[in-house]
Amino acid sequence: MGLGLTVLLIAMLAAACGGGGSDSGGVSGGGSNGSGSGADAKPFAGKKITFYTANHPWAETIKTLLPEFEDSTGMKVEIQGFAEDQLSQKLSVQLTSQSSDPDVFMTRPLQEARMYFRNGWYEMLNDYVERDKSEIDFDDFSSSAVDSTTVDGQIVAIPIISEQEVLYYRKDLLEKAGLEVPKTLDELEEAIKALHDPDNGVYGFVARGQAQVLVTQVSSFVFSEGGDFMDGDKAAVNTPGAIRGFSRYGSWLREYGPPGVLNFSWPQAMGVFAQGKAAFYTDASAIYKNAIDPDKSTIGEHVGYAMFPAGSAGAKPYSITSWALGMNAKSANKDAAWAFIKWATSKEVMLKTQQGGNPGVRQSVWNDPEGVAGFPEQLVEVIRESSKIGIGHDRPLVINVGQARDIIGSIVVQAILGEDVQAAADRANAEFQELIDMEK
Repeated sequence: MGLGLTVLLIAMLAAACGGGGSDSGGVSGGGSNGSGSGADAKPFAGKKITFYTANHPWAETIKTLLPEFEDSTGMKVEIQGFAEDQLSQKLSVQLTSQSSDPDVFMTRPLQEARMYFRNGWYEMLNDYVERDKSEIDFDDFSSSAVDSTTVDGQIVAIPIISEQEVLYYRKDLLEKAGLEVPKTLDELEEAIKALHDPDNGVYGFVARGQAQVLVTQVSSFVFSEGGDFMDGDKAAVNTPGAIRGFSRYGSWLREYGPPGVLNFSWPQAMGVFAQGKAAFYTDASAIYKNAIDPDKSTIGEHVGYAMFPAGSAGAKPYSITSWALGMNAKSANKDAAWAFIKWATSKEVMLKTQQGGNPGVRQSVWNDPEGVAGFPEQLVEVIRESSKIGIGHDRPLVINVGQARDIIGSIVVQAILGEDVQAAADRANAEFQELIDMEK
């Protein structure tokens, strides 16, 4: 009897020691919703993470979905929202001081990734992705989106929002003139000339004209003409391809654009188009609603969307990650933070955020009728194709992005003013090279 009790006690102790789960959940963190394998499993019970977001529609959708995630994982997610500039400032303060908060944050990879990477602020995510690659189906993310969030071979963030440069056009004006939708930049130039009618309040072309903000939109012109901002660690803004791209963009705005274009960012340019005062407009796909919103647009029913036209090097629009989720390298809750990132970027959640009007980065969601139901059918096709062939950056890949954009934007301003573009590009190239060298 004594031996039997001893065996029973040992068995009970063994069961007690083996029955509890880790509150960290491991790097894999269970299923795509972070809920673990058992129906009642709460792998992060008692854990709390802090998430810094921009005041963005994507974050508003996430807030509505969060209670289900918290209930299934036992984790508490504290969300703090900021305006974009405030978010950057807050992150700089927190991460510079090596604070463990926030655990997760929204990040603009093409604007800040290289600075954050150099400062050691990002947790590198390669190992996390590799361990959970099949679970999260990482190959489902468009390659250009992943390019945007990769620095020196390291995945620094997981993409959530995409943008592509597209051609907005007036279907009614093309139909009236008997013109086809342009497929090349040469064809677009001829159509712009044909539809330019300022005496009747219609300009042939509109786009951003402010020096710094136009850089992202002139990028597709440069890529499609065979250029880029850099060639390795060498400035390349005075190469033939770059000059062709800058010259087209600048001359079109000078000859066929509305007055005051040098002061235009996207709201002003979109406003001109949405009020029926321009035949063609190139800008980001993500702002399409402004062109068709009855409260902002007088031409909503006449708006068309097309692929960015091909230049001498083919059609090469940017197709980028505009927002992604990064993890703080100093987070004290990295397993929980990764579980949250996995959930927030999962197919199921991205489908719901995209249904909320936030263009995602998963191919499966763009191919799902439920994922595209809220988008114009023509625009969906453009985004699908652009994601396949697009370039994963729309600005120079440097640390001091703002300074670089000022330098490059000055070339296009000279083009808009009708000055010597090659001379302006040669000066800018030397200045840009000094910036690149300084960052080494």
